[in-house]
Amino acid sequence: MARHSDAIDGVALLNKPSGLSSNQALQQLRRHLAAAKAGHGGTLDPMATGLLLIAFGEATKFAQAWLEADKTYTFRVVFGAATDTGDATGAVVRTAETSVTETALQAVLPQFLGEIEQIPPMVSALKRDGKPLYQLAREGVTVAREPRRVTIHLMECIAFDEAAQRAVLRATVSKGTYIRALAEAIGTTLGVPAHVDQLHRDAVGPFSCDAALSLAAWCALPSEHTRARLLPVDTLVRHLPAIALDSAQAERFRHGQPVTLRERTNAHRLAPQSNSGVQLRATERALSVRVYLRDGTGYRFLGVGEWQLQAGVLSPKRVVAKLLHSSPTLPEAIGNDVVWNRTFEDVKEYRYAG
Repeated sequence: MARHSDAIDGVALLNKPSGLSSNQALQQLRRHLAAAKAGHGGTLDPMATGLLLIAFGEATKFAQAWLEADKTYTFRVVFGAATDTGDATGAVVRTAETSVTETALQAVLPQFLGEIEQIPPMVSALKRDGKPLYQLAREGVTVAREPRRVTIHLMECIAFDEAAQRAVLRATVSKGTYIRALAEAIGTTLGVPAHVDQLHRDAVGPFSCDAALSLAAWCALPSEHTRARLLPVDTLVRHLPAIALDSAQAERFRHGQPVTLRERTNAHRLAPQSNSGVQLRATERALSVRVYLRDGTGYRFLGVGEWQLQAGVLSPKRVVAKLLHSSPTLPEAIGNDVVWNRTFEDVKEYRYAG
């Protein structure tokens, strides 16, 4: 007899263990919660550990953005051996005597900052004619891959073992960056073979693995306690500014209809006074916002909309299918953000431009 599944909504921060695929870890947690629907915000290799954003129910509608986010990794590079996968799961294909020094390593790391080109490894989930490259690699087939431009925002050496010829590095990278390929490229620049033997994801955007629980810890909690530990659905969009609607406006928004927020003459005249990262200028035409219903119980998350600044119109873009639990106050963003109410009488961290 199949186990009953519930329509659970929320977000779990999971510290994925090594040896499981991201989907295997997700399915274990989903079964523990008896959740009907789940997804994650960015795959980790089975060998890798670290932060995996797990979205349940309505939260799956908003997890996609975190596939595009910058991510921070701590990884260990072994010099002197290359593998056919670029990591410790592969077969060694080349070895060499090495004498890399920390000074030499520190000297080459700046070369990898900024925009660089990477050729995706054959052992990757990219597809060729509908077939994953890792499957082709298992069949002994190698195909040409187009270089990709990625951005390395941070690259630093945090530990070096000269005797073992190993270095622990930390990097913050843009979407689509392959850490295995990065390690191999560092080795090539130093003139030695190299591969990754440990990889941990520290952060996805503003979300840190420090706040995550291990899979064992999640599954050790009674199901009802596990659900109580889930973050609210709107956690995934708290990087966006917020607008609260009254019940009539919210009804229109929930049914996919645009909502007029204010008169056109004033809608574009707000300019930022904060470091929130929200850029709002008179020349801009639209701004993505998170939207709430303000009622007698507090604020209920409705979804994400696009605010047409000059027209003063809010258009639904992604809407939750049901009213979620209310919060007594409008949830603030992760970090320093801006919040408006529906009448724009309470404008925090913004001023009117002259």
